[in-house]
Amino acid sequence: MAINTDKNVYTVVFAAIMVVVVGSLLALFSSGLRDRIEKNLKMEKQQNILYSMGVNENVDEGSVNFVSTDNVAGDFKKYIKEQLVLEGDKITPDSTAYLIDLKQQIAMAKKGGTQKLPLLIGEKDGKKYYIIPLYGNGLWDAIWGFISLDDKMVVQGVYFDHKGETPGLGANIKQRYFMDDFTGETILSGIDYVGVKVAKGNNDPLNKIKDDNEVDALAGATITSNGVTAMIKDRVKLYRPYLETIKDKK
Repeated sequence: MAINTDKNVYTVVFAAIMVVVVGSLLALFSSGLRDRIEKNLKMEKQQNILYSMGVNENVDEGSVNFVSTDNVAGDFKKYIKEQLVLEGDKITPDSTAYLIDLKQQIAMAKKGGTQKLPLLIGEKDGKKYYIIPLYGNGLWDAIWGFISLDDKMVVQGVYFDHKGETPGLGANIKQRYFMDDFTGETILSGIDYVGVKVAKGNNDPLNKIKDDNEVDALAGATITSNGVTAMIKDRVKLYRPYLETIKDKK
């Protein structure tokens, strides 16, 4: 008996079958690619962390070139000497601290819980780097990154990224010219941990003044700039108890 394909019921049944078939195929592909996706995300984090402490493959003044995927695992092991999780008064070594989801931890803290704070300690050319993961809000969505400090609380490097900031404006937080300005700035103002402010009209467009806790804002991206300021200030304050112990060792 021939099937009447003109009936609505045929269309509904056919559509339902296609949804099931396509959905099953997508689930199968997603499951099969999960390990690769997770591996790529780990490598990307490792690249970003290393970049913040000056381990990269930059060849000129303008480009941002990470350690290659072929070398990143080895370089991460070479330069990152220790990973810690700060949780209240507890400090726990954890070789996977860099994988902690800051968004989840911040949400937990808002509900009254104690968030886990990952801290990475790197070493390059005999010098220690204390690397703090960052997470905050831009204009349209999340922004994040890493800030690397020495024992004097001077910034040794940063890396920023975003989910959906405006191209050519807020998205420029991941451009070399912006990130480089942070190097040499201090996060301290006296004894206060104030971070580094992304300031509009700070009268230092070439960023030669390094003790003002400021870098020049991004043109046309006030909200994203404010988001970077808040992100650094809020996260750094959480690490103050530990950072004070570093200062005590000088």
